[in-house]
Amino acid sequence: MKLCLIQLDLAYGDPPENMNRIAEKVARAARDKPDVVVLPEMWNTAYNFRELDRQADPEGQNTRKLLRELALTYHIHLVGGSVAEKRDRGIYNCTYVYNRQGKETAVYRKVHLFRLLEEDKFLTPGDALTMYDVEEARVGAAICYDLRFPEMFRHYALKGANMVIIPAQWPNPRLSHWRQLLIARAIENQLYVVGCNRVGSGGDHTFFGHSMVVSPWGTC
Repeated sequence: MKLCLIQLDLAYGDPPENMNRIAEKVARAARDKPDVVVLPEMWNTAYNFRELDRQADPEGQNTRKLLRELALTYHIHLVGGSVAEKRDRGIYNCTYVYNRQGKETAVYRKVHLFRLLEEDKFLTPGDALTMYDVEEARVGAAICYDLRFPEMFRHYALKGANMVIIPAQWPNPRLSHWRQLLIARAIENQLYVVGCNRVGSGGDHTFFGHSMVVSPWGTC
């Protein structure tokens, strides 16, 4: 399986510009004919929480349309990072996954919210874990801060996952935490762990990238 992890800088609080950037990056990645393309966390708005009520995607309509078209056009599995999704019960940090035929195969809403970036003040936590299939892999869904909760990864392993894919906006200065936790989760559960982190800056935070694919042996 050939994976492509797209780590990019995002336009703070500018969903239309970010949709353009995502479309361009996926088109460029498709030239290398990957099986799976993974996007980073909260790519539509970045962490512009003060404007989320206005900028979050209602029911994910715009995001879903774009991801479906990209997956179908380039014949790829597309793990759509995550976006701010507006629903009746609140705003969620939400992942959508599409297969090569443009069919939505999974939806996951982030369960663990990161208080240091005030996610808990503006977002509603998800209430279910999600697994999906990509080619021969059985994949567990996680987003960023979920990485710090080992029970979640053990649950996936016991349910038969052999990979977990994690979109993220993991900020400075926690690079060592990011790397070591990705490796630890892979080793302790004997599965592949894929972390796709953004780069650049937004608001008061900077992001360091270092996207990784870690084997069950902990090699990157």
